[in-house]
Amino acid sequence: MSFKIIVDSCCDLTAGQLHQGPFLRAPLTISIAGEDIVDDETFDQAHLILLMRESAEPPKTACPSPAQYLDAFEKADAEDLYVVTLSALLSGSHNAAAQARAIWLEEHPEAHVHIFNSCSAAAGEVAVAMKLLEAAGSGLDFQAVVNETSQFIASMTTYFVLEDLDHLRKNGRLTGALAIVTEALRIKLLMGATPEGQIKKVGQALSVKQALTRMVALMAADPGHVGRTVSIVHCNNLDRALYVREQILKSCQFKDILISEARGVTTVYANDGGIVVAF
Repeated sequence: MSFKIIVDSCCDLTAGQLHQGPFLRAPLTISIAGEDIVDDETFDQAHLILLMRESAEPPKTACPSPAQYLDAFEKADAEDLYVVTLSALLSGSHNAAAQARAIWLEEHPEAHVHIFNSCSAAAGEVAVAMKLLEAAGSGLDFQAVVNETSQFIASMTTYFVLEDLDHLRKNGRLTGALAIVTEALRIKLLMGATPEGQIKKVGQALSVKQALTRMVALMAADPGHVGRTVSIVHCNNLDRALYVREQILKSCQFKDILISEARGVTTVYANDGGIVVAF
C-alpha cells in the first residue's frame, strides 16, 4: 500500500528527511512586526530571530487551514494518509486537519486517513513522524500502523529547556502559576508535556547547562527509553544540541539520536538557544 505522512510545520524534520521520505508539510504562518512569515521552505530563521529581538510585541502563529490540509491530501496521491499535528491543546492545527479529513472522506469514502494528535511539538512531532515512517514502511496495514503509532504517542516523553519562556507566557501557552514563576525568578526551568499535551514544569536549575544535565539524568532513569530513537531539536544552537547528544551517549541506551534545527513555529516558542527532546 502506498502511503504519505503529512506534518504541520512545527514538525522539525531536516531538509533531507523531508525530501527523501514520504513527507508533505502544511505550514503555519507567523505574524510579527507587520510581517506574515510562512513557515515553509522560504523560512529564514535569522530574520525571524532578529524581528523577535527588536519587536515590542510577541509573534503570533496561525495554524494551517483545512483547505491547506486538503491540498496536501490531493498532492499526496497515496492510498494511506497519516497526519501528525501539534498538540491539540496548544494549536488549532489538529482541528483543521480533522475538518479536512471529514471533507475528504465525503468525497473519497474509501480513503484511509488518520489524524494523530502528537500531544507534543517540535521534537515530539519528529519522533511521531519517524515512528510512522518505520511502521508504515515495514508493510503493516493501515489500522496496525494507527494502533502502533497511537501506542507510541501515549508512551512518548517530551522535555525542553529554554533560555526564557517569555513568548510562551505572552501567547498564553503557560498556566498562570508558571507565568508568575518565570517572570519573578531568575532560574532555568526544565519543562515537559503532560500525556494530554499541556505544558508542565518538571524541574529547575540555576543555569541552562544544569537544566540540560538534569534532563538527561531523567531520560537515563526512564527504562522506557532503551532501544528507542531520541529526537533533539535546537533553536540556533547546534553546540548545545551536540552537548546534549554527548551526555546522552554517556548515560542512555537509545538506538539512535536525531538532531534537527527549529523551523519557524518552534523558533517562536523555543526562542534563541532552546532545546527540545522527545522519545
